[in-house]
Amino acid sequence: MLRILEPWVTLVAVSLMAERALCGYGMSVFAAQTSPPDPCYDENGNPRRCIPDFVNSAFGKEVRVSSTCGMPASRYCVVTEKGDERNRNCYTCDAQDPKKSHPPAYLTDLNNPHNLTCWQSENYVQYPQNVTLSLSLGKKFEVTYVSLQFCSPRPESMAIYKSMDYGKSWVPFQFYSTQCKKMYNKANKATITKQNEQEAVCTDSHTEMHPLSGGLIAFSTLDGRPSAHDFDNSPVLQDWVTATDIKVTFNRLHTFGDENEDDSELARDSYFYAVSDLQVGGRCKCNGHASRCVKDRDGNLVCECKHNTAGPECDRCKPFHYDRPWQRATAREANECVACNCNLHARRCRFNMELYKLSGRRSGGVCLNCRHNTAGRHCHYCKEGYYRDLAKNISHRKACKACECHPVGAAGKTCNQTTGQCPCKDGVTGITCNRCAKGYQQSRSPIAPCIKIPTGPPSTSVSSTVEPSDCDTYCKVTKGKMKINMKKYCKKDYALQVHVLKGDKIGEWWKFIVNVISVYKQGSSRIRRGDQPLWLRAKDVACRCPKIKHGTKYLLLGSDEGGDGSLERGGGVVADKGSLLVQWKDTWARRLRKFQQREKKGKCKRA
Repeated sequence: MLRILEPWVTLVAVSLMAERALCGYGMSVFAAQTSPPDPCYDENGNPRRCIPDFVNSAFGKEVRVSSTCGMPASRYCVVTEKGDERNRNCYTCDAQDPKKSHPPAYLTDLNNPHNLTCWQSENYVQYPQNVTLSLSLGKKFEVTYVSLQFCSPRPESMAIYKSMDYGKSWVPFQFYSTQCKKMYNKANKATITKQNEQEAVCTDSHTEMHPLSGGLIAFSTLDGRPSAHDFDNSPVLQDWVTATDIKVTFNRLHTFGDENEDDSELARDSYFYAVSDLQVGGRCKCNGHASRCVKDRDGNLVCECKHNTAGPECDRCKPFHYDRPWQRATAREANECVACNCNLHARRCRFNMELYKLSGRRSGGVCLNCRHNTAGRHCHYCKEGYYRDLAKNISHRKACKACECHPVGAAGKTCNQTTGQCPCKDGVTGITCNRCAKGYQQSRSPIAPCIKIPTGPPSTSVSSTVEPSDCDTYCKVTKGKMKINMKKYCKKDYALQVHVLKGDKIGEWWKFIVNVISVYKQGSSRIRRGDQPLWLRAKDVACRCPKIKHGTKYLLLGSDEGGDGSLERGGGVVADKGSLLVQWKDTWARRLRKFQQREKKGKCKRA
């Protein structure tokens, strides 16, 4: 390959400062020869900023030109200076004759100052006509300088442009002219500040250089830019030096007034653009994440990305490495992309900036489509219906076991993540809720599959002195008569809706605590809503007349007989074997309100 710099002192002086700023290491451009096997990592395997070699990215590449002499063959004359005299020697340019042709390939071939090969334009292509040279670099480069070595006099006016989108749009890099205001509407040698670091300036300094022919124009992209010393932290300059294509436009020949001579034809033959070498010095743009560029399968130039990055310029994180945002590497920090922590249960993830900020800018990855029955941002817990097998690491494929909650005994499918205990319905136990708890028995109801085994009345409260045969003659209420009508309502002194809470036997009596929900009819005891005692004789309870159960709502119709006795026992409501205690139905509430209204109208007296 071509040596990275030709032995021109001027070019080295112009480009070296900018190259050091772009490189960031302050090393010689030849330092890559002593690079370690993988410059992107230190001797301990830790990532560090790495950059491709500094090269002449124009070498060997095709240059598209708008004008070339010799099509058809034409005469041209070369002006030479000897003292105060100028001499002209005339030649023929013929594209069909290799010895007399000056094709654009000569712009980017190996340049030998002792045997110059020059591209040459047609004669006297003068303003407003232009001659352009267009060069595609093949990918994004960070350009340090653009230089042209002339075989002819340097142009009076010319411009250098760059493209960042492969020639779709162009941005001016630099203008050269003795008439900056007239040609480009630019001030001559304008001051560059931090506010206009991405602005092309115009200068006439190229006309101050000698000799007449064979001169050099070299543009340094960072020379005079205030942020060049802090290039790592200047996105503006990083963007400024980035280019995929370079275009040079020659706008005006430098004729030195010779076009006014008597032999104008000879003057016109003496002026044209001729360049022996076009160089674009820089580095393949890899954002500090690659040490070289290579050809891909399609023959395109791409960075050989490291630090878990991807893309032609290593300008994004490779898949599954989105735990923190992509950043350009700097001399202090490699800014490698970090894999998401999904505990080996996911193959894809995404980045969330809000989570990243909340974590103190440490982690922002969110796992997608967790497998192996896991869930969560990091696939770090078991999904609904599964629980952790603590004998296995969370990254194990079988770290989550199915809850297997019983479809009837469990109140849901989600079990405890640590123990696997399913949420059981009342009276149900077992890790999967598959059996009744102590003191409960199985029922046929899917809503309450286990019910409490009765411990109080009526089954265990029967007095040992009461025989079943005695109960048959003792009880007055015939079983099965549950119809509530106006006649029954009027015969009783009180009508209540009660909820039986608990009961205790006290001598010959049972004292039940009931919550009086509604009072439809009151007796002489003036019954109120709320918790209060309900008294029943032990023999009545033993014979199950009335039949009463804890936790059940009833309609209680009774008489005031024995009410005084209730006061002696601490007040409350008294019921006996003649009372009607019927399990409550919600449809009765409306019927009882009608009975109330009829009673107020005196209809109970006629019932």
